[in-house]
Amino acid sequence: MRLALDQARLAEQAQEVPVGAVVVDAAGTILAYGQNSVLRRSDPSAHAEIMALREAGRLLENYRLPGLTLYVTLEPCTMCLGALFHARVSRVVFGAHDPKTGACGSRLDLTTPGLINYHCSVHGGVLAQECGQVLSEFFRKRRQAAKNQKQHSQQDVSQDGESNSG
Repeated sequence: MRLALDQARLAEQAQEVPVGAVVVDAAGTILAYGQNSVLRRSDPSAHAEIMALREAGRLLENYRLPGLTLYVTLEPCTMCLGALFHARVSRVVFGAHDPKTGACGSRLDLTTPGLINYHCSVHGGVLAQECGQVLSEFFRKRRQAAKNQKQHSQQDVSQDGESNSG
């Protein structure tokens, strides 16, 4: 999970929502990394999990990835969990729960055995506080920057009004 956190921090440096993922085999060998790249790629599917699955699939020359584990810093959304199921990943381990879009029980639960034709092991809450802190801090900074920008824009308008009135 620490390597996934490293990927999340790289995403943050690129002004992306800081979510990172790592795919490993049964021996713990790292096969692929992924980080949120939605903005950089102008691709709504470029979530960390999808990016890691794509890399692992290319490496193994197969879209089926049985026996592999994906570690991700945030609970997968429905799109990502669907891709993980379709790839037949054996295990998903996530950090922070996502009450807005989490598909592993926080918002809805697609992990219920028998609900769909494939089910993998899902374990959440690993380094949850640290994973959640990275996200919370990112959004706090983003809100503060937006607030500062708004205040700066309002000051510009006020100054323009003063200079035009005399």
